[in-house]
Amino acid sequence: MTNEDFLNAKQKIVGNERLRQGIGTLSEKTVHAVLKNAYAPDEDMHEIPIENYVADIYTGEEIIEIQTRQFNKMRNKLTAFLPLYPVTIVYPIPHKKWLIWIDEETGELSNKRKSPVTGSVYTAFIELYKIKNFLVDSNLRLQLVLLDMEEYRLLNGWSKDKKKGSERFDRIPTELIEEVTIERVEDYMRFVPYDLAEKFTVKDFAKAAKIPIRLAQTVVHILHYVGVIERIGKLGRSYLYTVKEM
Repeated sequence: MTNEDFLNAKQKIVGNERLRQGIGTLSEKTVHAVLKNAYAPDEDMHEIPIENYVADIYTGEEIIEIQTRQFNKMRNKLTAFLPLYPVTIVYPIPHKKWLIWIDEETGELSNKRKSPVTGSVYTAFIELYKIKNFLVDSNLRLQLVLLDMEEYRLLNGWSKDKKKGSERFDRIPTELIEEVTIERVEDYMRFVPYDLAEKFTVKDFAKAAKIPIRLAQTVVHILHYVGVIERIGKLGRSYLYTVKEM
């Protein structure tokens, strides 16, 4: 996907006129729709029945699935699709995010507030864990897409300000930042920090990657599963790892 593909799809799905008409006119799955049109502008390729399932995109040669969350729901599809076709899973990740709150009673929108959290491709591993057994299939390809987004949330939470426990209404992608492609096991090497020691623990990995330890545990687990790193012993109660020669 080029930046031009992304901008054309965003204009088609969101559009200046629809934005002027208000957020209520937008699809509740705008990110999904924009990416589907960016990867396949030809709508004849959309929603194609294959093996008792419906593929988001079928080009005639490969299947492309846009999955914004809950990778566990893809297991049956992958079991059916992967023996027959190459399958690319496109996973959008919020990079910079601006929050906008919607008053359900009046429809009034709050001013945009930038989230202090910057998204990372490492967060994809939470979802990848749910399809771990498919990651070494030669027909599976992953496309991790970092996007700046506006996130619209309903003021219907349980807290006094109605924000905690609130419902997400929609996310509008605003800018394509980066695409990370995983086509083969060797591509997982890009997730190993350059300054990581030759022998390392999960705690060392978390520090080098600048991610929380709980997330690092999942990342290291997947990197070990696909064969990029290996266990070589223990340091106290922690496993020691090293990067395998590829």
